[in-house]
Amino acid sequence: MSNLSDTSIQYVKGVGPARKLLFANLGVSSIEDLLYLFPRRYEDRRTLTKIAQAQVGEYQTVIGKVLTVHSRKAWHTKKSVTEVVLDDESGRISCTWFNQSYLVNYFKPGIKVVCYGKVGMYKKILQMLSPDFEIIDEDDEQLSLNRIVPIYPLTRGITQRYLRKTIKQCLDKYKGDLQDELSVALRNKLKLYNIKRSIEHIHFPNTLEDQEGALKRISFEEFYFFQISVILRRLSITQKPGVAHKITDAQIVKFMGAFPFALTGAQKRVIREIRQNMQAPSPMLRLLQGDVGSGKTLVALFGCWVAFENGYQSAVMAPTEILAQQHFETVTSWMDKNILPSMKVVLLTNQLKGKEREKTYLDIKNGNIDLVIGTHALINEDIAFKRLSFVVIDEQHKFGVRQRAILSKKGLNPDILIMTATPIPRTLCITLYGDLDVSIIDEIPPGRGKIITRAFSEEKAQEVYAMVRAKVSEGRQAYIVYPIIEESETSDLKAAKEMVKHFKESEFKDLRVELIHGQMKRELSEKIMQKFKAGEIDVLVATTVVEVGVDVANASVMVIEHAERFGLAQLHQLRGRIGRGVHDALCLLITNPTTTDGEARIKAILSTTDGFKIAQQDLIIRGPGQYFDRHQHGLSELKVANPVTQLDILELARQEAIELTKADPKLGKKENQRVKQIIRNRYPNYLEMVEAG
Repeated sequence: MSNLSDTSIQYVKGVGPARKLLFANLGVSSIEDLLYLFPRRYEDRRTLTKIAQAQVGEYQTVIGKVLTVHSRKAWHTKKSVTEVVLDDESGRISCTWFNQSYLVNYFKPGIKVVCYGKVGMYKKILQMLSPDFEIIDEDDEQLSLNRIVPIYPLTRGITQRYLRKTIKQCLDKYKGDLQDELSVALRNKLKLYNIKRSIEHIHFPNTLEDQEGALKRISFEEFYFFQISVILRRLSITQKPGVAHKITDAQIVKFMGAFPFALTGAQKRVIREIRQNMQAPSPMLRLLQGDVGSGKTLVALFGCWVAFENGYQSAVMAPTEILAQQHFETVTSWMDKNILPSMKVVLLTNQLKGKEREKTYLDIKNGNIDLVIGTHALINEDIAFKRLSFVVIDEQHKFGVRQRAILSKKGLNPDILIMTATPIPRTLCITLYGDLDVSIIDEIPPGRGKIITRAFSEEKAQEVYAMVRAKVSEGRQAYIVYPIIEESETSDLKAAKEMVKHFKESEFKDLRVELIHGQMKRELSEKIMQKFKAGEIDVLVATTVVEVGVDVANASVMVIEHAERFGLAQLHQLRGRIGRGVHDALCLLITNPTTTDGEARIKAILSTTDGFKIAQQDLIIRGPGQYFDRHQHGLSELKVANPVTQLDILELARQEAIELTKADPKLGKKENQRVKQIIRNRYPNYLEMVEAG
């Protein structure tokens, strides 16, 4: 029996050393990797659409013989255009590709081609623009025609035909060596396929039912082992004693009544949930979700205040210096107004140098600092706390599980509150944060202006700038945000530096215009932000450095240039920088989307200001694997499992994982040693943290 994970792809017939390097681009180095390289979609080619019956506006698969091939330059853009006309005797369709002149070497009159794309009409002729295509030889028809055909992710030098042939060859030779990681008892209980049948049918299903059964089995396995690891992580923390903070009703009333405004009902509800956790002897593990401007910082501060009242320290870790600075300024401003007691608060970033840094480190270690607010500098190995009992991690997805664990270990098994202004759909909450209790602030404080979002084409930029000028004349301030800082020869994007010069010399020459971006020195960026907050700048041109942590109530215009180049969550975060005062606000998108995803993002941001609806749309557009950075624990392991479309399987897997870990919290029983080894192989760093506690 072969160990498929140790058998190099190089030794498969038709691969060899050269193609081994190409397979590496797909993340494939072994036979096991190849068998687990799953299709990204399928085409049902059992009955193909005749060209004459192709529906305009629909995505269709057609097959025909190449009638003509032409390559030319477009007269207006000078881009190369390759046009291929296919004929299947019922009709003809023109397939067009841009800037891929090399395609003329692939298409020859008479060869058979399958194309998949959106059908359109141009000058009364059926057309597909940039369709997926596949050239079919007679030798390939068994795997590529008259069946449900897998469509794989590709890299240059590897075709669908070649990949299908190679995978089928490996299946025939090595299928018997596949090891099943789910027990017979569990498979029988849930009526799941065995692994051999699953891998065969995930690649080459005979029926749609075969494919669905294989997908369910493999998805369940991925969800199951990940959920076990998540639950083990929670148990490793909550089964150890933490700090049982004392909190009286009188203290709650005192805190809530200290502010010059009324807390929202949602803030009060979450404070009660945090209080209940912090009073318990086991550590809190809680995720706080709240849209931009919902008042999460105040709620997090409640936990810091409780720690202080009980004689302990607290820490707040933010992903950027601007956000850390914002939290620091918010807390200290409340202290200056005697809203909070005289907690000793310090801002800790990598900018802190020399003797000042040494003194700050010593004060934290000796317990002379009550609240430390900082960036990832907080997890520096030189930082030691005396009595850390409460930790806040802001925008957790910008960090990772390991960084969260490092900060936690610096304390007395502290209560942990994770905050995010990127609302997370329930499916991803279960997948990524299944070890956390969840709180939601779903109210915006009263008295805020409403935000109107509009989209404009590049040609109407002057109209947008006129709207900016009008708002500034009313005493308001504006942001203009760009996706890049400087222009390059390979980019057609307007860049922030060049546009600042243009605005100062022409468009807004009578206004006060400044630039801020992430590559600036901290002192300069802080100076510019202070001037903007003080109303000494009318128009702030920026990159996404203003995405989080910038709170200027008088800024009521946000222009986002090349809006289609931003992610949907980014667009929502940027929009959240305005409408924070009493004035109504305008979010103006200058955009010319050229992709379906770009169009979908713009449509979504125009349709609602509800962060949770935005998040759900973002998840649908990008898929779970791209929703967070790929370093996010767990997502990179979900090769086929999709929390968006398979919530029922996810919940089934979680329930089975709960049953297993409840009966054997440390997986110490003999029958669970295999499960423990599987998790060690899949999530080595995660199990290491679990075992370390």
